[in-house]
Amino acid sequence: MSSAPPRPEAPSAIPIRLVRHGRLRLRLRWRLAALGALLDGHSFWATGRRPWQLGRMLGGSQVVVSAWQAGTLVGFGRATSDGVFRAVLWDVVVAGDQQGRGVGRRIVETLLASPEVAAAERVYLMTTTGEGFYEKLGFSRVDSQRLMLKQTSG
Repeated sequence: MSSAPPRPEAPSAIPIRLVRHGRLRLRLRWRLAALGALLDGHSFWATGRRPWQLGRMLGGSQVVVSAWQAGTLVGFGRATSDGVFRAVLWDVVVAGDQQGRGVGRRIVETLLASPEVAAAERVYLMTTTGEGFYEKLGFSRVDSQRLMLKQTSG
């Protein structure tokens, strides 16, 4: 009786593990190239960020969540918050082959459940194309406010 060689698992069959990073965010600091590649390949708003910029970004975020599949970074999101009045979700991104599988939902729910964000009376985010996704998670469009932008050389 011969047995067939084992087939590689389909990407959807390999579990995705979410990591809520502690203050030092060591796993992501060691993998800044992977974070940059995820942002470059699966977002239009966060392309071309340099490793030193990503490191500072992580350090200035109160909450950081990453999603990993078999050692590969497949999702990311972060939040800033004053812990009382306002919190903002930033840079929620999921690799294209993982979209529609609940990874983004899990990232956003983990961000919202974190003490720093959950304590805020209002949670904001900005989106260009993901309005329907965020509405399913309880966010609503606010037409009474306007996004204002001051471009700097930063």
